[in-house]
Amino acid sequence: MDPYIYGLYSLIYLFLFLWGLKLSIKYGFLSWLNVLLLVTFGLVYDNLVLAMGSIIGEGSFLKALNEMRYWFHAFFTPLLILFSWAAIRKPEIHWLKGRAGFVLAGVFTLAMIIAELIQNTIGIKLESARKYGVLSYESAGSHGPPVMIIGVTVALLFAGIILWKKLNWTWMAIGVILMGIGSAVPIPLESDAATNGFELILLISLWATKAFFERNSDQATI
Repeated sequence: MDPYIYGLYSLIYLFLFLWGLKLSIKYGFLSWLNVLLLVTFGLVYDNLVLAMGSIIGEGSFLKALNEMRYWFHAFFTPLLILFSWAAIRKPEIHWLKGRAGFVLAGVFTLAMIIAELIQNTIGIKLESARKYGVLSYESAGSHGPPVMIIGVTVALLFAGIILWKKLNWTWMAIGVILMGIGSAVPIPLESDAATNGFELILLISLWATKAFFERNSDQATI
């Protein structure tokens, strides 16, 4: 059942990507909020590879496709820190508007990319795995706490709470909280794909946040 769920996820992410592309064309690409396009593209690819693994079959080609999942994850997911910074520039938080705020967000993003590359990407050894009908290649062994994921989640939650307090925009914070709950609480289902639904909820909340800013604010100030 999981391959079909991942296939559905990939279609939904593709819809979000195309919708986001339409928003960017309409309101302009010169916004750091648009890094969400890269994150969403990575999720389209990730879920599509998981959905198609059993069809492609075990071998070097599928292994290479799965290895690319890890590289996309390392380079694209930390960009959500820049998205968080761009979102909280709006509610008149002056120290975040200037160069210092941008440098802080940029350094944090770069640090999380490097952490993920060192911890889970460079020199990765993949082994074939089959779970709930999904054939994929996964990293062999444990690599400790997910430093990058923790860092990104903290940035998203911080931004979500500020937007809730300053602009009464609750959806970003709710999306982050739901994802955190979904990741922490075991789901009594014979499925790995079910947990990824909380990640989808988060991405929907982030795209809704981007649309909120672009439809209610002057693009030049974002």
